[in-house]
Amino acid sequence: MVVDFHTHIFPSQMRERREDYLRRDSAFAEMYSSPKAQIATAEELLASMERAEVDTSVILGFAWSEQELCREHNEYLLEAAARSGGRLIPFCVIQPRAGDDALAEIERCVRGGARGLGELRPESQGYSLDQGAGDILAGAALRHDLALLFHVSEPVGHAYPGKSGLGLAAFYQFVSCHQGLTAVGAHWAGGLPFYTLMPEVREALANVYIDTAATPFLYSPAVYRQVAELVGAERILFGSDYPLISQRRQRQAIEDGLRDDEDGKRLVLGENACRLLRLGHDEKR
Repeated sequence: MVVDFHTHIFPSQMRERREDYLRRDSAFAEMYSSPKAQIATAEELLASMERAEVDTSVILGFAWSEQELCREHNEYLLEAAARSGGRLIPFCVIQPRAGDDALAEIERCVRGGARGLGELRPESQGYSLDQGAGDILAGAALRHDLALLFHVSEPVGHAYPGKSGLGLAAFYQFVSCHQGLTAVGAHWAGGLPFYTLMPEVREALANVYIDTAATPFLYSPAVYRQVAELVGAERILFGSDYPLISQRRQRQAIEDGLRDDEDGKRLVLGENACRLLRLGHDEKR
């Protein structure tokens, strides 16, 4: 089974009335003001999956600053997943500053089939993980057996729209303090795997996965083999960041980057995700 662990879809009204949403959310405006910034629907993602021979995709929305918008987007993700026959797996997002409303939304999303929270962007949403928000997310993850998928930004390199979201140091601090939960660091976790030559970092990342979203914009192809050597291919998840990167392009990049490692390719392209989400196994949640 091939699983893309990092895709974004939006309800059609968010694309058709993009200007309204640009005015309501500064982070959304930063990333989607340009007409070239693509917004895809569930139907378009499913068509992409057919072209790329992807069996299952984790669907993410956007980390809105308003809890109302989070709920609106979550509703679309849950409905799209319910219609997909299991091909789409929803991760939902909340605004932790909403307090009890955020907790109630997590409960609703779990009942609707959500398997995780993400893509979480604390800095974009105006909260810090070292305050109560971090405890809210960690508590919900442990209570409901959810994975937490964070946007993690590189401390060096070029600037790009949406680079701010969560810094590498803040992500490391969070996973170090909450080693009992499962976390996913998007975009190669901001380069954190390269610090695993430090024994304490390797230990802190025992339950952390790294996804490959947007790799062509960030790293050379050598990243696949080097990170596999550092943390093990069993910790890497195929993520495209569709529609920013096509699923077919990202899948081919992984196959090329690990061309001499058949076991590694199999793990990255799907087996790791199946293990993390327990896909293909009957379970009581």
